[in-house]
Amino acid sequence: MIDEDLVSGPSGLRRKAGDKLESGERLTVRLPAPAPAEPQPEDIALSIVYEDAHLLVVDKPAGMSVHPGPGHDGGTLVNALLAYCKDLPGIGGVQRPGIVHRLDKDTSGLIAVAKDERTHNGLSSQLSERRMHKTYLALLEGRIEPAEAMIDAPLGRDPNNRRRMMVRAVGGRESQTSYRVLEYFPAQSYVEASPVTGRTHQIRVHFASLGHAIVGDALYGKPSPLVRRQFLHAWRLAFKHPIDGRELSFEAPLPPDLQAALDALGAS
Repeated sequence: MIDEDLVSGPSGLRRKAGDKLESGERLTVRLPAPAPAEPQPEDIALSIVYEDAHLLVVDKPAGMSVHPGPGHDGGTLVNALLAYCKDLPGIGGVQRPGIVHRLDKDTSGLIAVAKDERTHNGLSSQLSERRMHKTYLALLEGRIEPAEAMIDAPLGRDPNNRRRMMVRAVGGRESQTSYRVLEYFPAQSYVEASPVTGRTHQIRVHFASLGHAIVGDALYGKPSPLVRRQFLHAWRLAFKHPIDGRELSFEAPLPPDLQAALDALGAS
């Protein structure tokens, strides 16, 4: 598939797939350079919360993708990890070395990274068996009630927009998110959310399906003057160390942009 932005007509105007061509008209197509087959190391600063010989826990900033993909071949967490951990290539796969779980590009917070195959397998097993516990902080539009509940709604791809997920009774995958309200504001609810399952965009879609989209989530809700991205932060991460069996728990404070949004609402 060729990106329409790379196709232009004789006058230099960009053309779209639905445009009709005149007889004898010619198009110029500029193909982008091929992306590297494997992610490349990049010297990008990392906020490391914990590190030992087997794993890392990183506080990922908003705006950073976890791994390369269409439209972002570099500048990702994987690129930074490859530069930081020289032995990481190939751990758990070539395209996503060390990665056990993901965060959306504009979601900040904690993510665990395996440095060896045994650790990767152990963390992956805990994730699939729901023994890795993740807790997020989110600001929602409106007043969600009850103040504490479990959202149980299957999720699937939106057939009309491949970028979006949606609640789907038919063809959806089992999905549960528990939440607890931490504070009510006049037009927002500040909550703690824990996904039981780990579907794509799960927390964002579950709250949006209840009419309480995450503040600033332009894909499932609307932009907000309070914050320039979705107010969603992976605050707490807990799991058992795959090698020595220790119970580990980590927390990452709200980044400045989200804290400023809370302060503007007069959070207690």
